[in-house]
Amino acid sequence: MAKSNQRVKRQLWMLIIAWAIIGADQAIKNIVIASVTPGVTQPLIGDLVKLNLLFNDSAAFSIGGGATWIFTIISTLAALALLYLSRKIQTTGWAILAGVLLGGVVGNLIDRLTRAPGFGVGHVVDYIQIPFNFAVFNLADMAIVISVSIAVIRIARGEKLGRAKADG
Repeated sequence: MAKSNQRVKRQLWMLIIAWAIIGADQAIKNIVIASVTPGVTQPLIGDLVKLNLLFNDSAAFSIGGGATWIFTIISTLAALALLYLSRKIQTTGWAILAGVLLGGVVGNLIDRLTRAPGFGVGHVVDYIQIPFNFAVFNLADMAIVISVSIAVIRIARGEKLGRAKADG
């Protein structure tokens, strides 16, 4: 029974983190849409970080432009896989990491499902611009990149994905 309670706690952590990311992502997107003119940059932190509202029909770095429906399917499958595999996560750290990833995936999936031009082909709202001609991105994108990067580092250090260190 104790193992089951720990599993439920880890799953709960994952869902709480995911909901927090999703809520913050959608709230910020709605604020930016209401207050920033598309394509007109505004300083946020001097010249370091600017707001630049764009509606993106592709994946990261404009890969796959016009294939939004494919990213909708991939995101849906990724979210369902994370939810399914959450029962196998053995540590709170991995559960939190999975929650950050799930929040990012679902944050952008909501855009693809609910925003113009229509269901399943909606454009993702991007708004953060940094120097060096880097891609414009959003909170959900940051959650995805950060969680995947940390997972790669952990795996490269010898940890098993989702498992406790003692578990071979």
